[in-house]
Amino acid sequence: MALSTILQPMLHYGLHFLAPGLIAYFFFPQRWKFVWMLLLATMLVDLDHLLADPIFDPNRCSVGFHLLHSYPAIAVYGLVFIFAKRGSVLHILAIGLLFHMLTDFIDCEFTKSMLF
Repeated sequence: MALSTILQPMLHYGLHFLAPGLIAYFFFPQRWKFVWMLLLATMLVDLDHLLADPIFDPNRCSVGFHLLHSYPAIAVYGLVFIFAKRGSVLHILAIGLLFHMLTDFIDCEFTKSMLF
């Protein structure tokens, strides 16, 4: 078993679950638990995977494929991040969605490097 087959899921899920906790703790120390829960709630964006056929393909990159992982959707998340009031729930959700897309993009690059 290649080391990358162990590291990729650890990195992916670490970035999806642990990193948001660190972001919340360091950038929103007064209400980090609430912010962490908001950031974790952005995982619901993965419900768009249920619209794909097959639902799960280990070699498919979700960024640019699934509806809520599309480039127009990412642009909307970016605009919300820019224009929402700093520290508002909407701003925090945009941070979570953008970080989620970054995490998925890193996973895509990891998968591409293992395929070639």
